[in-house]
Amino acid sequence: MSSFQNIHRSAISELTDLPSVSQLDAASLVTRYRHLEGKRAGLVVMSSFPSDPRPRRAAEALVGQGMSVDYICLTDGKSRWRERTNGINVIRIPIVRRRAGKAAYVYEYSAFILASALILAARSLRHRYDLVYINNMPDILVASALLPKMLGAKVILDLHDPMPELMATIFGVNPSSKSIRLIRWLEKWSMARAHQVLTPNIACQRILAARSCALDKITVIMNSPDESIFSFRPVRSRPATKRTAAGPLVVMSHGSLVERNGIDLAVEAFARIRATVPRAQLHIYGKTTPFLDKVMQSARDNGLEQSVLYCGERSLEGIVKAIETCDVGIIPNHRSAFADINTPTRVFEYLAIGKPVIAPRTPGIQDYFTDDSLLFFEAGDADQLAERIEFVAFHPNDALSITERGQQVYNTHLWKREKQTLTNLVAKLLS
Repeated sequence: MSSFQNIHRSAISELTDLPSVSQLDAASLVTRYRHLEGKRAGLVVMSSFPSDPRPRRAAEALVGQGMSVDYICLTDGKSRWRERTNGINVIRIPIVRRRAGKAAYVYEYSAFILASALILAARSLRHRYDLVYINNMPDILVASALLPKMLGAKVILDLHDPMPELMATIFGVNPSSKSIRLIRWLEKWSMARAHQVLTPNIACQRILAARSCALDKITVIMNSPDESIFSFRPVRSRPATKRTAAGPLVVMSHGSLVERNGIDLAVEAFARIRATVPRAQLHIYGKTTPFLDKVMQSARDNGLEQSVLYCGERSLEGIVKAIETCDVGIIPNHRSAFADINTPTRVFEYLAIGKPVIAPRTPGIQDYFTDDSLLFFEAGDADQLAERIEFVAFHPNDALSITERGQQVYNTHLWKREKQTLTNLVAKLLS
């Protein structure tokens, strides 16, 4: 049976303006939360469950308020097509992401939009949804919510990543090209179909409001780590590395091992600190990719096979254990349109465990952190990245003070605060 036939079978089988959340007082919040009990939501995301934390936590937040949530997503190739877990009704569409080029993106997006639209339509006709919660990419996935919206459902569009910047970065396309202009038009069209738009940081909110919709329609819900996994640890000091003896220093990098995330830049920085911190090690965590293979070969060619170690893919719990054993976390991003507006969750993950963070000096990060709360380097500059690693090695007390101030910033964006904003918004939208 073909992939499209499987998709079709899976689908057929299932045959305003708002006041600010801050304006709601505590009494009205309790009342509105009660209004959510028994409401039905369909959440759609083109990733697998439970690996994508942002939509998973959104679904858990809604279930926690008494809502029934259908979670429509991709298959992971291992789990059942239908299951109920943690109160969430998971419905998996049999498409596997290939990421093999532009044509593959178009096919996968089109097939998933069609399948999710059929599933939402069939289930809406059986029992109407009160809310449809769409997660990009792609933005136009919001088209799958058109029938439920016609039947009265409210629509939230959660723009995890601005597609014009991300696609321009992935494919090296000029931002003024026809393809990127088309993506910007689709972004604007998609946002117009939603009652409320969510975005993960101020930089994305700013750029979306400037080109696609009114600012008051966009709410920031940050990608903060889950405190139940990344439980807060105070900063602990470490002894300074002596320039003569050169004690060990474990530097960690984790996440998607693709070119824009700059693991090659980290290896270049390690080549530069070989003489000053010879016992330093770079521990790399993430799913293996062809790009990682090239980077590891480059490390071997430069005699860094004892210094640059690939440690494999880890669960979130495994990442916590890895962070506990490192001395500093790095976000070695290259300069790109996407990196400029991104606020990596990894920054908060290192801070939650009490570790210093070296991150690129970009607007998406500087909207929240200053020079006294994070160690910055110019994005794409291996020399500056090397200097910051040396700073942590030779000045641990200064790094400790900076990390403590970074933790103060993190504590203002805990997930429990972001979840409160999300549930308040949904309660008001459905009241």
